[in-house]
Amino acid sequence: MGPTSSPKLLVAVLALTGITVSLQQTVVIPLLPALPRLLDTSAADASWAVTATLLAGAVAAPVVGRLADMWGKRRLLLICLAALVAGSAVTALSSSLAPLLVGRALQGLATGVVPLGISLMRDHLPKPRLASATAMMSASLGVGASLGLPLSALLVQYANWRLLFWVSAGLAALAALLVSTLVAESRQRTGGRFDALGAALLAAALVCLLLTISKGGLWGWTSLTVVLLTGSAVVLLVAFGTRELHARQPLIDLRANRARQVALTNASSAVFAGSMLMSPLAFTQLLQMPVDTGYGLGQTIIIAGLLQAPGGLCMMAMSPLSARITRTAGPRRTLMVGTLVVAAGYGFAALAHSHLWQVLLCTMVVGAGIGLGYGAVPSLIMAAVPVAQTAAANGLNNLCRALGTSTASAVTGLLLVASTTSVGTLTVPSETAIVAILLLGAGAALIALLISAFIPRHAVEQSPAVAATTPATTST
Repeated sequence: MGPTSSPKLLVAVLALTGITVSLQQTVVIPLLPALPRLLDTSAADASWAVTATLLAGAVAAPVVGRLADMWGKRRLLLICLAALVAGSAVTALSSSLAPLLVGRALQGLATGVVPLGISLMRDHLPKPRLASATAMMSASLGVGASLGLPLSALLVQYANWRLLFWVSAGLAALAALLVSTLVAESRQRTGGRFDALGAALLAAALVCLLLTISKGGLWGWTSLTVVLLTGSAVVLLVAFGTRELHARQPLIDLRANRARQVALTNASSAVFAGSMLMSPLAFTQLLQMPVDTGYGLGQTIIIAGLLQAPGGLCMMAMSPLSARITRTAGPRRTLMVGTLVVAAGYGFAALAHSHLWQVLLCTMVVGAGIGLGYGAVPSLIMAAVPVAQTAAANGLNNLCRALGTSTASAVTGLLLVASTTSVGTLTVPSETAIVAILLLGAGAALIALLISAFIPRHAVEQSPAVAATTPATTST
């Protein structure tokens, strides 16, 4: 197949794949309270429906990126979508917890779709169109996550819960069909061998680290299990770093990714991702709390989900503006503006959250800021790494975002249970806890702003000569 003929069609197809995959982040959330009854399990075990996807996605992101640079980005994109179809079908057919977790883990393997889409855009699109296209692809993450809540709530309340995953399978199959017929394979390849030992060390380290973050509150932060997992994560990460620095064909080129521009962009992305997650976590609670609390808004789960959907649409709507600022002022400035807008949205919500319009306004402002900021991240990453390492570098950035959201989820959960109030027979998070989460979201955005300020003012772009020096066939 020749080069993709229509840039607009390419962007539309790849953005659809991003939305389809990011839906999986939130579609299961409204189903969680019912899973213990549906699968005859405990609430603690049912929460693994979220953790399994998180773990699989974090492990898959850097591995898929490296394999894509070696074997072809379109090929790996189709493999990820096939995993999503299979995982959705397995989950839909599950009658017990074990197969459901297998299905959710398979769904998590598709997490690499967004960095793969960005990498394909770099290979196929002319440079003037790249900023707007990558901004659109980045925004697809937030759009899918925002639309997942109301879609899931509607299907769970008015249809069989299994339909939720059949819809996911259908969307993934459609996306795969469009990619296979309309998207050309990239000619950029590194070749060489896959660093299996490095992948195994990183996978083990991430499993230990993310289990500590996501389950530490449940198991006890000072428990022997958490202490052992934390120590294991540290040891494995040191071993992985040592391995990658000495391997001639590493899974992740740490030397390239420790460059100031890439390292600071990844750090800012991780903190910014944590800030992004605070909005749905806080407002899902606030919107559904009883009015009798004095601060709850008493909405149904469907209305709560629908009120957060405009935030995702604002992310997508900000893509053209993000690209325009990037072209005129540089991606660093765009990221800084985005973090500032998010901080302002959270600051407003911390002061005013007693009416629906105030919550809606905040979700839209936060969504707009995320759309602005995240739209610039791929430009910062791609300007600093060789073309042949685009997928791996974007995969690492995706991993940093996952670590940020996992940490934010754990911290938010601690705050929600640390400060509660009683309304009749119900025990719900206090207003103090909600405000603390909103202020934490604002603080995280400001920290991301501070980190972004130290990114080089002018993007350091790799030249073709530098890219050509990347080893392609040497063995480890």
